[in-house]
Amino acid sequence: MTAAPSCPIPSNESLRLAAVHSYEVLDSEPELEFDAITRVAAHMFGAPIAVVALLDSDRLWFKSKLGIELPEIDRRIAFCAHAIMQPDRPLIIEDLSADARFADNPLVVSPPHVRFYAGAPIVDPDSQALGTVAVIDVRTRSFSDEQRAALVDLSSLVVTALQARRRALQLARLAMTDHLTGIANRARFEQVLNSEFNQAKRSGDSFAVLLVDLNGFKSVNDTYGHAAGDEVLRETAKRIEQLVRRGDTLARLGGDEFGLVVRSADTRATAALTSRIQNVVPRGITLADGTVASVGVSVGAATYKREMPSVDMMLGHADEALYEAKERLGDSAEIVLRTLRS
Repeated sequence: MTAAPSCPIPSNESLRLAAVHSYEVLDSEPELEFDAITRVAAHMFGAPIAVVALLDSDRLWFKSKLGIELPEIDRRIAFCAHAIMQPDRPLIIEDLSADARFADNPLVVSPPHVRFYAGAPIVDPDSQALGTVAVIDVRTRSFSDEQRAALVDLSSLVVTALQARRRALQLARLAMTDHLTGIANRARFEQVLNSEFNQAKRSGDSFAVLLVDLNGFKSVNDTYGHAAGDEVLRETAKRIEQLVRRGDTLARLGGDEFGLVVRSADTRATAALTSRIQNVVPRGITLADGTVASVGVSVGAATYKREMPSVDMMLGHADEALYEAKERLGDSAEIVLRTLRS
């Protein structure tokens, strides 16, 4: 199929795209709430095709679909790209082949040879058009005012489902966040570690787990108070976070212990990262009252290159390496790196 050369672009396109992406729904798995809406739409209007669609920068992606197999289509041939241009009303095209905008559209002149389109924009509370609820037919047909109103009601249900989904994601994220530092917590660390381990078993890719422990942190609490200790923990998290790549996971495991899951990391890359941590973390931290506090750091690291029996064994090796580092230098700093092989 040959794509049409262009499609209309809303004047607020950058804000609209930001709104679409804020829902974190693109490329997600099918979900009951949205599939129910497409089934209701198809049944309500007697249409062979019904979709809940989100308009991305270059594609129309179907969160839910009935009567069509494609997961997405090029934005340039999407009828929905025209529907969002008037977000306050549905777009009804009773005969696509008779409309100059769509007569040459590949979906009209080639299979499936669609003739009818009705799409109600999905408009969020900030008045951003995210996509459409649409019904499509291969025959021309009329659409009453009552049907228009019903289609708009379905689009409102999609907005409600999207907002509920986003709230659920936010709550899940909060449950996986350390509230003091804002980074991941132990539960999230363990979740990511298990996921990465299972991926490594399937693909053979290398990754690393690092355990970071602050040396002398108790003396900071004893000398300057727990508020000062909290400042040190927040600054430590910030410093380490600046060293890791996007896609890696830094977590506070509790107290003054941090953990990292580092993707696609071999022994050399892991050693380089741990060296950077050793150099950056012990630098003096200026507290709110102007006091400069310092802590040491020990790092225990384990890299995975071949299939291992369990996550617990890999984590145990990293923990042993951390213990060895702390035993060797006490409140100073040292890195011990363990490379694991099956």
